Amino acid sequence: MSQNKIIAYILIVVKGGCEYSVLEELRKIEEVKEGFITYGSWDIIVKVETENIERLGFIVTKIRQMQEVERTETLICA
Repeated sequence: MSQNKIIAYILIVVKGGCEYSVLEELRKIEEVKEGFITYGSWDIIVKVETENIERLGFIVTKIRQMQEVERTETLICA
């Protein structure tokens, strides 16, 4: 039986001027497959692929604990 991966997009707001340094750190996370600086309500968007929902929760918590991160929203793909 093949196991489906969890795919999610995490939208991130960071403190002013920290976008590039935060994105650089996010790209070091193995499950982060893509990441971009954005303009608008969100500063960064990353695509994450994980084996299970528990691992996704761990990654989201890790991102939220970054000092420069002010808030996040996670969109899990169906």
